Amino acid sequence: MKQAYTILPTLALLAGLLPTASAATASESRITFLRDIMPVLNYTGCTAGACHGSAKGKNGFKLSLRGYDPEFDYRALLFEVSGRRFNRAVPTESLMLSKPTMRVPHEGGLRFEEGSDAFNTVVEWISQGAQFGDPEADTVAKLEVDPVEIFLEEPGRRQPLKVLAHYRDGSTRDVSKLAVLESNSTSTVKIEEGGSVLGERIGEAAIMVRYEGKFVTVPLTVLNPAPGFEWQRLPQNSFIDETIDAKLKRLKIQPSPAANDAIFARRVYLDLTGIPPTPEQLREFLHDSSPSQSKRTRLIDSLIGSRPYVDYWSLKWGDLLQSNRKHLGEKGMWAFRQWIRDAIASNQPYDDFVRELLTSVGSTFQSPAANYYRVNDDPKLAMETTTQLFLGVRMVCAQCHDHPFERWTQNQYFQLAAFFAAVGMKPGFDSDEQIVYLKRENRDFLHPKTNKPVQPEYLLASAGTPPIGAFGDSREALAEWLTSEKNPYFAKAIANRVWSYFFGRGIIEPVDDIRGSNPPVNSALLEALEKDFIASGFNLQHLIRTIVSSRTYQAAMETNEWNEGDEINFSHFKPRRLAAESLLDAMTIATGSRPDFPEVPDDFSAQQLPDPHVDVGGFLNMFGRPERESPCECERRNDLSLPLAMSLVNGPTLADAIANPEGRVAKAIIAGHTDRELIEELYLASLGRYPTPGEMDSAITYLGSSPGKAAKAQDLLWALINSNSFLFNR
Repeated sequence: MKQAYTILPTLALLAGLLPTASAATASESRITFLRDIMPVLNYTGCTAGACHGSAKGKNGFKLSLRGYDPEFDYRALLFEVSGRRFNRAVPTESLMLSKPTMRVPHEGGLRFEEGSDAFNTVVEWISQGAQFGDPEADTVAKLEVDPVEIFLEEPGRRQPLKVLAHYRDGSTRDVSKLAVLESNSTSTVKIEEGGSVLGERIGEAAIMVRYEGKFVTVPLTVLNPAPGFEWQRLPQNSFIDETIDAKLKRLKIQPSPAANDAIFARRVYLDLTGIPPTPEQLREFLHDSSPSQSKRTRLIDSLIGSRPYVDYWSLKWGDLLQSNRKHLGEKGMWAFRQWIRDAIASNQPYDDFVRELLTSVGSTFQSPAANYYRVNDDPKLAMETTTQLFLGVRMVCAQCHDHPFERWTQNQYFQLAAFFAAVGMKPGFDSDEQIVYLKRENRDFLHPKTNKPVQPEYLLASAGTPPIGAFGDSREALAEWLTSEKNPYFAKAIANRVWSYFFGRGIIEPVDDIRGSNPPVNSALLEALEKDFIASGFNLQHLIRTIVSSRTYQAAMETNEWNEGDEINFSHFKPRRLAAESLLDAMTIATGSRPDFPEVPDDFSAQQLPDPHVDVGGFLNMFGRPERESPCECERRNDLSLPLAMSLVNGPTLADAIANPEGRVAKAIIAGHTDRELIEELYLASLGRYPTPGEMDSAITYLGSSPGKAAKAQDLLWALINSNSFLFNR
């Protein structure tokens, strides 16, 4: 075994910390900072962000976050404040022991008791000379956790975890007592002292087991103990249903059957075009006597690629790419919007779409894709946006330190950002025009630690990736690597993101936080979607068509006794509040009254508005339209708070639309519709279905109860629009 050593050996020897060379024979009982003390500091929370691992430390003492920089922490303990944090003569009197045991007042409270394993380990380490250790021997190479997957037959069961650390020198140690366990669902499972997990309710969770910069994720399931479950096989339209059902059957969850045609029609119109169907479109679909699945397929095909489809998906990409006159100027914003629309309308392959963005140069007016760099006008910002949008990877944590939950390092952060360091920008000839160009030299992008220029490097090397030097523009190399079908993140990220648009959550959630410690709820499903998307030639329309054609997407929202508690396995449809633009456009169809948007053509819908600058009475911003200041999906809000409800109940936007003398109610009455015809029209226009017999009888009674038919019809429409059936996509 190699001789143990410390960093700064000369200073350490002068301080009397190291044994002389003749006495430095290594043994299995040696205690080192790397192998033994760092785990104690991490487990007891000393290196946590709320304690000494915070950006500025606590009370003059700073450690690296979660111990990502052991050399820094070793220096801080042994050499700062003149070495007063340890006492070699009387190790038990060391300040680094007096504080956590509360013999000396400690703001962080009691971290371990005198005589505990942690206490004795530190005492022995100081007694042996406070050695740093050998990175080649004492660094953890990998973790092994047993069991690799946990199934608890019912709530109240517990499972201990055994954690083994495999070191670079080939040795292995049981570190179960010092491994940190965390759950992504505290309501499903409780982490107990000693490394056990307790199932508290039916459901699923992921247990992240972390030790010295390494982690393993263990899936856990608490099964439903109720007797009598018998799997009832439902139709499977594609591999989506097959992979979903395989897991549901194993978990004893019975999926809901398909929704009826009326629910499906409204749902798929809203999800593909952002607007509900008109009464005429609904009647045509519902009166079609063809088999249900056949006419659903035809409806899907008619909507994908349509003008409203282009409007809706251009809106989504406008949000993600932050198309906003605040960043781009008015002319640049309109040019970027049109470029996005052209890409959606032509069904440009997704890899080509991303490649064109990343390698763009020229005028932001004449080459609109170059507006990507007007929004992301700094190498670090361009890199963070690119990885978050197109790889689903959040790199921002690695700017200051190695990522605490992933493999990404600070060096990788700056190496990846270096791909964008040669991008320059200068004013063009027209007002607000900018010219994106490549600098001849790139020597001003420096690493914060070395203060030396950083050379670009791929985040992950994959087979067949071309050398960076093979391209005159390093961004071309980046685009080639990033959009490759061999990239483990590219196709996966967009498949996961698109899935979330139809189900309200991703298979990995959040959709832009793909990492080992945030596993998919159905890995087989995500892998199948990714593989199918690549095989299609990165065809987004194919991906969307595949998803909405599945029985899983077409499922009813009504639950059964086996799936009523399921929140993440897609066993039934979960209602989603209409997005701001869809809500306003749905109100337009229901009332027959178009809002008066400023600065755009009269026939523009809310889906077609170019950016957040255009609104009507602040309605869209109130209901959560994003400001386009971030590439994160989280910027859009779809909640339903009391102020929003009151805006619909008493606000002028809805009231004026319902009372419009050229609106739906007024036109129906002028046309001489009977009460039954009027009620049917209002239900179809607002809720996307015919009224039930009971609803029809109640509405007829109300309309005929006294004079004032128009006012009563307006009241009925107001009530329908304020119902959950209108406000939610069901």
